[in-house]
Amino acid sequence: MIRDRGYFHWDGAFIDRRWPWWPITIQGLRLTFKKKFFKFFFVSALVPGFVFLAGVYISERLEDFKFMVHGQGTLLQVNPAFFKTYYTVDFLLLMMILLMLFSGAGLIADDVKHNAMQLYFSRPIRKMDYFLGKAGVLAFFLLLVTIVPGLLFIIFKLIFSGSFAFLRAYPWLPLSVVGESVFLTVFYALYTLLLSSLSANRRYVSILIFGVYFLSDILFGIFYGIFRSPYAALLSIKANLQQVTAFLFRRPPTFAVPWVYSLLILLAICILSVLVVNKRIRGVTVIR
Repeated sequence: MIRDRGYFHWDGAFIDRRWPWWPITIQGLRLTFKKKFFKFFFVSALVPGFVFLAGVYISERLEDFKFMVHGQGTLLQVNPAFFKTYYTVDFLLLMMILLMLFSGAGLIADDVKHNAMQLYFSRPIRKMDYFLGKAGVLAFFLLLVTIVPGLLFIIFKLIFSGSFAFLRAYPWLPLSVVGESVFLTVFYALYTLLLSSLSANRRYVSILIFGVYFLSDILFGIFYGIFRSPYAALLSIKANLQQVTAFLFRRPPTFAVPWVYSLLILLAICILSVLVVNKRIRGVTVIR
């Protein structure tokens, strides 16, 4: 005879983990590295760092590389302009977008598609834990191509020069590197999560991540061509990032527009991302 026992309330105790979002991040990283062609783009994103690191070495050995520089040694001076160039070079910004496309397009979109939200929130985690877990995947790759190379440039500059003259000349530079890296990481992570939360179709999100970035640059080119106003740069995500980067490294802005305007636009996108993602994350209340 089969007896229907029904459901029983679980009387156990939940264990509060210090970082409940960490397993979400680890699983996201594992899935990302399994994707086809990802490793190729991941290695490609590291290329600018190695190129600029070679520039740091050459800057201290110009006498040995005269056949390469041909009297243009000033282009290899390691100073705030050197760092600003690294963080605003088009290739690096493009590779960061591609990294976000591979690692972030399906972070929320796949959960929406497969109704996985209930599985996440049937565990003792909060919306914030879910959000941090997903953002942690993006932050890993972004920090790897921003803060790691930036600090290595400074360290190897000190090693190759054999003195602390570089830091005495620019004592604020390490803070600028950290600030720039955090700024780029937060913006790109929120930008990617925003677009990933708008659809359950990973391919559609991939198109959005890539398309919105380049469409903003195209609009900048069109309006600048018509009105010849530098304020058209405010339409471009890339141009706004370059403006803020120039300020952080105490360099003249790329465009004749106050950098604060660019910062406000990027902050508005970040705030919009938080609001939209928070609304899209609909958890199941866990009764303790």
